[in-house]
Amino acid sequence: MIYIRSEQEIAKLKESNRINYETLTMLSKEIKPGVTTRKLDKLAENFIKSQNGKPAFKGYHGYPATLCTSINEEVVHGIPSERKLKKGDIIGIDVGTFKDGYYGDAAYTFYVGELSSEDEKLLRVTKESLYIGIKKAQPGARLSDIGNSIQNHVEKNGFSVVRVLVGHGIGRELHEAPEIPNFGEAGKGPIIKAGMCFAIEPMVNVGNYSVSTLSDNWTVVTSDKKKSAHFEHSIIITKNGPVIMADKENGSIDFYGQRKID
Repeated sequence: MIYIRSEQEIAKLKESNRINYETLTMLSKEIKPGVTTRKLDKLAENFIKSQNGKPAFKGYHGYPATLCTSINEEVVHGIPSERKLKKGDIIGIDVGTFKDGYYGDAAYTFYVGELSSEDEKLLRVTKESLYIGIKKAQPGARLSDIGNSIQNHVEKNGFSVVRVLVGHGIGRELHEAPEIPNFGEAGKGPIIKAGMCFAIEPMVNVGNYSVSTLSDNWTVVTSDKKKSAHFEHSIIITKNGPVIMADKENGSIDFYGQRKID
């Protein structure tokens, strides 16, 4: 079942996503060589709790941390640890907040210290594909139009889209119907309607789209060990089109703290 959310529910969803936005903005100032992902995780947990929210990922199906911190060839679900960031790394940070009965979910891939031209293209194309997918989430469109537009942009630029991980509905549960693949044929699936809330999250690999899961049963990595990027926004469909539920001021945000990647 795909839920249609009321104005009161949307206000609560925006608040959870506002906390995510401010968490990622805060973390962007801490991402530098020598910092451990465990430190980033603790900073995020403390900040979310200071906003009267609850880390949505911690304890979810047994996940042990507040953030997912995925470095270089790690696609998603990297577990924070004593691993130190190095200059030239890229790190995808996925964060979720639960507050007043509703969830927020967001992710952004940051660079550490410096950004190579190759990594700049990966991050730029992945981020562009997110916004292209969001733009397709119009009332009256079909759900598969989102993934089709993402796949076309990614592959046109020489990268590949991960197939086994998808976006999703979001609301009173972190993962709700519908699943939103980042690939596929246009014109398929349910009709998009005002009041629906989606988390759209392209995961893009430099090499092929094949991935595997490490022995920790969480960390997903590229099978060829080439780098991967991940960007995610939670959106609400309005009668006038999609709105990103990140920034309390205007409902949209382009980047978190670092130099713009475009």
